[in-house]
Formats: sequence, C-alpha cells, structure tokens
Amino acid sequence: MTSKDLQLDIRGDVAVVRLTRAAKRNALNDALILAIRDTFQSLPATVRAAVVDGEGDHFCAGLDLSELSERDAAAGLHHSRMWHTALDAVQLGRVPVVAALHGAVVGGGLELAAACHIRVADDSTFYALPEGSRGIFVGGGGAVRIPRLIGAARMADMMFTGRVYNAEDGERAGFAQYLVPQGTAFEKALELAQRIAQNAPMTNYALMHALPRIAEQPADHGFMTEALVSAIAQSAPEAKERVRAFLEGRANKVSKG
Repeated sequence: MTSKDLQLDIRGDVAVVRLTRAAKRNALNDALILAIRDTFQSLPATVRAAVVDGEGDHFCAGLDLSELSERDAAAGLHHSRMWHTALDAVQLGRVPVVAALHGAVVGGGLELAAACHIRVADDSTFYALPEGSRGIFVGGGGAVRIPRLIGAARMADMMFTGRVYNAEDGERAGFAQYLVPQGTAFEKALELAQRIAQNAPMTNYALMHALPRIAEQPADHGFMTEALVSAIAQSAPEAKERVRAFLEGRANKVSKG
C-alpha cells in the first residue's frame, strides 16, 4: 500500500509504516493523519507488530502550519477528535508499534511517537513542543500521552519556554527507551518489532490494552484486573505450549545480556 504521504511495507509479520513527506520534514496534514488512521485500522491479519518511521532526515516535524486553517470552536473540537481517532488506531490497535525516531520529533510528531508502544531514538533526534509559542495547544492526544512519558511539569516547561531536548537528554527524561547511533534507529526498531512479533498474541494484546489501564487504576482494582488478564492469557493454547516447552527444556533460559 502506497500513497503520496505514507507507505506501507509488509516484511513477514512486521508492517513498516513510513511517512513520506520528506520535503516537508514529514509534517502532518489531514491527509497524512487520515492515512495513518486507515492504515492501522486495516493492517493485514498476518501482521503481528509494526514500525513507524519517517523518510529523510526527520521523523516528523509536527503540524503542517502551511495547511492550518482558522476554525471556530466546534470545528476545532472535531478536528482534534479526528486526530485522537487516528492516533488511537496506533496505540489501541491490534499490534504493538515501535517508533524509529531521528531528527525532528516535534509537536504532532511527538504526539505520534507517544502513541507508539516503544520508541527508539538515534543521536540526531530532538524533541520540542512549540505550540505554546504559537498561541495554540496540543490537540492530537499529547496532553494525555506525553505527561505519561515525562511528567506534566516537563511538558509544561517545554510549552512555556520552547525548551528543546536533544537525544541523550530526551532518553533520560523518558521520551525513548532506546538510544542508538545516528542512522540506526530503523534497524533497531525493526529488530525489536520482529522479536515482539514472536510473542504470544494475547500477551502482546494485554501489554497494549490492559497494562496501561491497570497503571491508572486504584491498587485493589488493578490487582483484580491483573488476575483476570493473567488467567485469560495463560489459558491460550499457545501460552500452554510455551510453558510446556520451558518445563521440558526446549525453550531458552533467561541469560545475562
């Protein structure tokens, strides 16, 4: 599947979803947001993990301001909710998603990255939320997702002051789980996605859909949710076979990396 804004490449059981507006630093317009939504809502059944990447020197430089139009409050509300639906398709879809970050991860680009489940950044990566200086506010889910990565105070600081995080400081702050040499983020992200694709599907689904909800629940509710999800996951035939393989010495033991 290919469009002028986005390319889908199926590599075995991993889908590579690449933003292809390199001349615009992969800035997000409505067409690209809708393409992201449609792609993740209609991934082939054989896909078990995905990678999101950006063509060229940047992952995504945020909202394409050249296509920004004035909207009244109602139109602005519906536009924001359209973004929410698109990025929910990434975060709350069927498969885990790994983001390969490089260059600009700015504004809406950071909102997209935050909707992914794992983020791999290379040394060229930088993070910013310039909305504060432009008189606007995040509208693509950033106010919910980004504080869960770095905390509300750090996010507010970025929007108040225009602070930019480089790759190393960004990893320390929590933007990314992996930091790799420049030019290798996609390679590492694909490696992780291929590894994730080998997990039992129910376990991956629980990590995507149950774990974030448990983290938001009171402890007693979380324990009950955990027990229910654990029971469901271990009842799957694939899970039973994997446990048998371990008990019979047919599975690898955990070793020091």
